[in-house]
Amino acid sequence: MPVVQRGAISQIAKWIPTDRKIMVVTDSGVPFNYVQEVLSACPQGYCYVFEQGEKNKTLDTVRGILAELLSAGFTRTDAVVAVGGGVVGDTAGFAASCYMRGIDFYNVPTTLLSQVDSSIGGKTGVDFGGVKNIVGAFHMPKAVVIDPDCLRTLDPRLLHEGLAEAIKMAATSDADLFSLIEEDGPLEPRLDGIISGALAIKGAVVDADPTEKGLRKVLNFGHTIGHAIEAAGAGSLFHGESVAAGMLYMCSDAVRARLEPLLRRYALPVSDPFDTETLMGYIGHDKKKQGDAVTAVYVDTIGSFEFRKMDMEQIRQCIQNHKNARI
Repeated sequence: MPVVQRGAISQIAKWIPTDRKIMVVTDSGVPFNYVQEVLSACPQGYCYVFEQGEKNKTLDTVRGILAELLSAGFTRTDAVVAVGGGVVGDTAGFAASCYMRGIDFYNVPTTLLSQVDSSIGGKTGVDFGGVKNIVGAFHMPKAVVIDPDCLRTLDPRLLHEGLAEAIKMAATSDADLFSLIEEDGPLEPRLDGIISGALAIKGAVVDADPTEKGLRKVLNFGHTIGHAIEAAGAGSLFHGESVAAGMLYMCSDAVRARLEPLLRRYALPVSDPFDTETLMGYIGHDKKKQGDAVTAVYVDTIGSFEFRKMDMEQIRQCIQNHKNARI
């Protein structure tokens, strides 16, 4: 399990062996003091910074990281450390998986979204041809170090999009965690418990199904239509925001009655402006599509789920029914 400890980033050498070359990969949006904390523990530390944003989650960025590793003479015994959000972790992890057919990779996620979701599980990759995460590899991090104090500098909108992923996991797998997120009062004191609870769910799922052959698909609740919303929005909605709206298509009325007010409380979207055929155009290119069908995750009762294999016409009808019900 990942380390979840306040102040952990200033003690990084406890979990990452630093007596070798370390390439710290980050982006321009990450407070540089977090990067400096890691570099200060690395006698042979290097740093690669790329521009912030999903638009830079590309093979060109991976190429830049690989060129830096090669120029600095990194070998199979050296390591890459990602410090940042999901874009940084996915991109740096993919570069580590490619260099010399795979060198050690460590993840220090600094956003709530990356802490509860993308930091574990070994999925790395980049966007290509307008399709999200279509090029990648499974490359498990040697360690994940999570410092909840990093969230104090996070924009509230980014904090809340990460909360959407924790809500997603609680809705499918842990009614008590869902109730913890629903509690009144400030969010900050509950973050450690929310992060740990979400990681426990994802960790158990990944251990049981490391390469997404079966159970791991539960982590896609809200993603079938959420990914289409995100793509159609062309950057206007964050990933977690899109998943939030996507969850409401795939749940019972009873679940929606609890889910929708919770999303509203944290300024997460409960609808989207895109018509059915626009969304269907993106779902048709989703990498999770198998033939003419998608395995969707449906939540009938908080804390439980079922898989529903749906063809494209059933997905289209699901979208249309939901939109009609909101008119």
